[in-house]
Amino acid sequence: MSGWSAKDVPDQSGRVAVVTGANSGIGYVTARELARRGARVMLACRSEARGVQARNRLVGETPGAEAEFARLDLGDLSSVREFATAYPYDRLDLLVNNAGVMALPYGTTADGFETQFGTNHLGHFALTGLLLPVLLATPAARVVTVSSMAHALADIDIDDLNSERRYRRWIAYARSKTANLLFVHELARRLAAHGSDVIAAAAHPGYAATNLQAAGPKMAGRRAAERFMGIGNRLFAQSADAGALPTLYAATAPDVLPDSFTGPSLGGWRGSPAPSRRAPWTRNDQAAGRLWIASQELTGVAYDALKA
Repeated sequence: MSGWSAKDVPDQSGRVAVVTGANSGIGYVTARELARRGARVMLACRSEARGVQARNRLVGETPGAEAEFARLDLGDLSSVREFATAYPYDRLDLLVNNAGVMALPYGTTADGFETQFGTNHLGHFALTGLLLPVLLATPAARVVTVSSMAHALADIDIDDLNSERRYRRWIAYARSKTANLLFVHELARRLAAHGSDVIAAAAHPGYAATNLQAAGPKMAGRRAAERFMGIGNRLFAQSADAGALPTLYAATAPDVLPDSFTGPSLGGWRGSPAPSRRAPWTRNDQAAGRLWIASQELTGVAYDALKA
């Protein structure tokens, strides 16, 4: 892994990739680099205007790229179902569950779930489950879910998944990122039990400069916090290009293992991709199983092909 860069992404010709939240930040870089190496990439984004703009930018930066926009709102399960139903290909080599929101004021999704849990975890849980048949039909497919170092701030509360008792924006964010890792843990277990060669892995970008950090303060009208986040991005964060490397590694490197967690090598903050530390509760089989069952009930998406 030492010194691994985007130039080391293997040839992706003939492969199809879906990247959620690909209109900006590490999602855009991930989509661009996969397309640069020959993959047909679908940019799955909530905003049509921003998604089409990103697709056009990608094609302009990467001559010959095969890229398309498809609308996907992970905070609306009807949108997730529409996306999966309309998915046009008979193969899906790579699903990158990248989109997310961070430290927002309290709110709910279209289906009534707390916004961060509903978008970051439940939306991707439903999307992966609905696309599972085509993933299983594709040799050596991968599902890469983007978590965060912030997962270490909090375990999930299985009895209060939607933060109805008390809402603290950063704790809710951390719990949604813990949920991402528990999802990968249980998905990897179920895929192995099924005898599938699909790999479920996780990654995180460290501290990367994107528009994610300022979104919460901006929504809350906290201008000082918004400015602080902007200063932090300029002074301390690595670029979105560097932040996307762990995702690209987890998505394409030949030695990636199921349930692995890849992040930046230098303290988890910046640097080339490396195995990343994760809180012990993210490998708790019982918690992962309970979250899985709850997620199926909340979304109505059953992974029938992977019955344990």
